[in-house]
Amino acid sequence: MPAPDLATLVATGHTALILQEVQQGVMGDESALPALADAARRSGATANIARLAAAARTASIPVLHCTAETLAGGFGANHNARLFGGVRRGGTTPTSASAPVPEVGPAPGDLIMPRYHGLSPLTGTQLDSVLRNEGITTVVVVGVSLNVAIPNLVFDAVNRAYQVVLVTDAVAGVPDGYGPQIIENTLSLVSTLATTDGVIAAWGSPHAP
Repeated sequence: MPAPDLATLVATGHTALILQEVQQGVMGDESALPALADAARRSGATANIARLAAAARTASIPVLHCTAETLAGGFGANHNARLFGGVRRGGTTPTSASAPVPEVGPAPGDLIMPRYHGLSPLTGTQLDSVLRNEGITTVVVVGVSLNVAIPNLVFDAVNRAYQVVLVTDAVAGVPDGYGPQIIENTLSLVSTLATTDGVIAAWGSPHAP
């Protein structure tokens, strides 16, 4: 059976926009990972995520900000990978560091799904359950990073039978050149690749260029 076209795949009623760690403590001014925040801005990913969020709201597509946070005192935080040590030192707690970057919101009606452990909101939050309760079958994925969290989210979504649309110019990783490689050689095998302009056009949005 041929794959559905993009407009059908991301149609209103069964689609959600998932913003992975598009927050001040990761992609913004308080980033514990300044090279990643810089890469997201230089590549245009941050600006494209803002455009997608605005278009999604216009099209009545749910916008979910999936943030990484730590509980008070670091209670229950992961200690089983080097990456988590950097997050703890960065202090990504429920403060301004966990807030979405200003360009993307949150806007009225957006949902924030904090994650206190692990690498993916589909295992670390109630995201899977609430999406299923709303009849969501397609997730449009944007954010960071292509090094770890985005592949983890994509794989988790595919394993749970979601259709995944990865917006290739609204994700980022480090160093320069690494992201396109993992998109081409790995993520293209399990997701539908699209551009910001393509998704916005599929939503019939006035935010299209």
